[in-house]
Amino acid sequence: MKKYEAVLILNPNLSSKVEEFKAEFNQLLTDNSFKASKLEDIGRRQLAYSINNHNKGHYLLMNLEGDPSKLIEIETKIKYNESIIRHIILAVKDHSSEESILMAESKNKKSEVTEIKKEVVKTSPKEEKGNE
Repeated sequence: MKKYEAVLILNPNLSSKVEEFKAEFNQLLTDNSFKASKLEDIGRRQLAYSINNHNKGHYLLMNLEGDPSKLIEIETKIKYNESIIRHIILAVKDHSSEESILMAESKNKKSEVTEIKKEVVKTSPKEEKGNE
């Protein structure tokens, strides 16, 4: 079995249906004797350039293992799936056990936003008026 890494960028309007997409994609993989050993749901991110009039995309990263002869069929199905606006599948020697840089960045951004929200809640409008 050969090892692959895949990155899928989904239509951002379908972010609420990502769980359904993951289940359907996992079924496509199992139907073609592939196995997803790791899946990272990065979430919505700003794209470097507009793709099909979308400025954001929902990122999914995964480690795959499977038969190279079945990869063409999987890529064909991906190509005609309207939910996916970009994809890439790369052959790799070994899978990394660490989380991806994108996942680490998204976690850091989420924690920063949470901290900012906590600070905003702590300072109420009454306190600000009293300080003036």
